[in-house]
Amino acid sequence: MKELVEVIAKALVDHPEEVVVTQKEEGRTLTLELHVAASDMGKVIGKQGRIAKAIRSVVKAASSKDSRKVEVEII
Repeated sequence: MKELVEVIAKALVDHPEEVVVTQKEEGRTLTLELHVAASDMGKVIGKQGRIAKAIRSVVKAASSKDSRKVEVEII
């Protein structure tokens, strides 16, 4: 999942070298934290959060095989 979020984010931003995804596991929940450059924050979130919602939807669909919840946080 970490690689999936990283690939999507790098395709969206102007500074792909500053994209960092960290992974935290708490029980059955996997949290992916996406860090991007401040100037790229709007590109990752999108108007009214549409791109962020789309990223979360893709990750949710990809994680449906696993029996754990995956959350994506944009920091």
